[in-house]
Amino acid sequence: MALQITESNFEAEVINSPIPVLIDFWATWCGPCRMISPIVDQVATEMAGVAKVGKINVDEAGALAVRYGVKNIPTLIFIKNGEEVDRIQGATSKDNIIAKLKSCL
Repeated sequence: MALQITESNFEAEVINSPIPVLIDFWATWCGPCRMISPIVDQVATEMAGVAKVGKINVDEAGALAVRYGVKNIPTLIFIKNGEEVDRIQGATSKDNIIAKLKSCL
């Protein structure tokens, strides 16, 4: 299961993470977000210990969405050493997500 990332735990969970982090920017009212949510949770389980996977609700943490220039959701952002290294906008396949995450390792 993916971590719930908030403005209060963002620094500890994402910026200071010793392993790469995948962040899923989503909202409850977004159909494509709900479609990929179980895929993101599967990736979190499969990559546990190798990479961290978290979700940020843009309605609850709008400042983080602004900080990363998220204009469309879902947006998946890959972070390594506190810096964005890649992103995917829109729904995508589990294989594509895992391939991009592995390229961050």
